[in-house]
Amino acid sequence: MTPLLETDNVTYTYPNGPAPALSGVSVTITAGSKTALVGANGAGKSTLLLMLNGILRPDSGEVRFSGRPLAYDNRSLRDLRRRVGFVFQNPDVQIIAPTVEADVAFGPVNLGLSPDAVRRAVRDALGYVGLRGYEKRPPHHLSGGEKKRVAIAGILAMEPAVLVFDEPTSSLDPASSEEVMELLDELASGGRTVLVSTHDVELAYRWADSVILMEHGRVLARGPRRRSSQTTTSSRPPA
Repeated sequence: MTPLLETDNVTYTYPNGPAPALSGVSVTITAGSKTALVGANGAGKSTLLLMLNGILRPDSGEVRFSGRPLAYDNRSLRDLRRRVGFVFQNPDVQIIAPTVEADVAFGPVNLGLSPDAVRRAVRDALGYVGLRGYEKRPPHHLSGGEKKRVAIAGILAMEPAVLVFDEPTSSLDPASSEEVMELLDELASGGRTVLVSTHDVELAYRWADSVILMEHGRVLARGPRRRSSQTTTSSRPPA
């Protein structure tokens, strides 16, 4: 499998943080994989995801995309964020426009696409997430699950190779959670690399191909999820 995103001995401490958020973290995300970062709140999952998109820069160590170390100038970061789309835990942080259509169009417009190309990107992205007909709706009138899908559509409209989701089912009811995870499956089956963080062990081991277990800013264990037709132990994290 081809490494697509890698961290090499990455460390990071938030300003005035009492302890490092990441301590010597090295992970590899392969192209086409479905990977879950698993751990309790404070394990370092979100911080690690923010490193992969260039939103945070490590204090030490290196982050690589397609084998190349990340550069942190504005042009390089714009290119990275087109290729590595990030969906935040709270969609209200990500949705900024007064209508669904305008919000999904924001990324393609800033990429400099023509008006026709922007319209196609918005139409295709909304169709993919099942929100055709929602174009003129104000996002604050939508349900939590619908907002999450608008946020996903806004990233899909830029056609990234990698989709990164921070706690994709947080605050959603069971039905909406299932819809979002089915959508993530569809995205992965279409050839995209999908990475999620979650504290839900059962969700991670049901959905992911590979699981990375984190605690207190360190990686405790990693590897393919274990499968078993005889027992349910495959749904538990490795010892």
